[in-house]
Amino acid sequence: MQAMSTLIDYRSVRPPVSLVRLASFGPLDRERPARRFLNIAVAAVGLVVAAPLMLVIAALIKLTSRGPVLFAQIRVGLDRRALSNAGGNTRRHTDVGGLQFTMYKFRTMRPADTNGPQVWAQPDDARVTPLGRVLRKFRLDELPQLFNVLRGDMNIVGPRPEQPTIFVSLREQIQGYQRRQRVRPGITGWAQINQGYDASIEDVQRKVRYDLDYIRRQSALEDLRIMLRTVPVMVLRRGGW
Repeated sequence: MQAMSTLIDYRSVRPPVSLVRLASFGPLDRERPARRFLNIAVAAVGLVVAAPLMLVIAALIKLTSRGPVLFAQIRVGLDRRALSNAGGNTRRHTDVGGLQFTMYKFRTMRPADTNGPQVWAQPDDARVTPLGRVLRKFRLDELPQLFNVLRGDMNIVGPRPEQPTIFVSLREQIQGYQRRQRVRPGITGWAQINQGYDASIEDVQRKVRYDLDYIRRQSALEDLRIMLRTVPVMVLRRGGW
């Protein structure tokens, strides 16, 4: 399915952009049992609490526009290999940066033209349905990713996952981009509560700064703090469109 989320035209090649001085990361700086347990517990409770709302959203999507209720897309997840300063793994023919998985969202756009170029999603994007615009404002389209958390693909808190081809392009353009894969990707994160959807390469650069900052000080307490700060972001519709 054609990508319906934030996209970048990856056909143009740009010189690498140095963001910050990179702190050393050991191969074990990825997951801690306490963090993973917290994320699973919150996802399980969230699914129980949000189940009635998710059923209503699914019915409204089906009644107001043609197409599937859920939007499924391949994304890049946790990289379990020991990372180095190299951008790729020479032992593989194709290195997309981590394990690939299928991420689920409520569909917010009309079916896209499969022959059209990949472009950034815009606030006034004509592809977004009226209902989809409301879901995106309140970030409710992300609710199905709670299933991804229980499956082990994601955490509640972590860097947002990207599509494989776009990930490879951004890794070449932005120094340190692949270090985001040291932890499982998340539904929300330090970047998500500090800025909205990506609309340019500059937005991605700022997002990477936030992501690397989160990875350096990650803990179960930090995850809980970000979860609590996500609530006003959703309620007040900050950064959503």
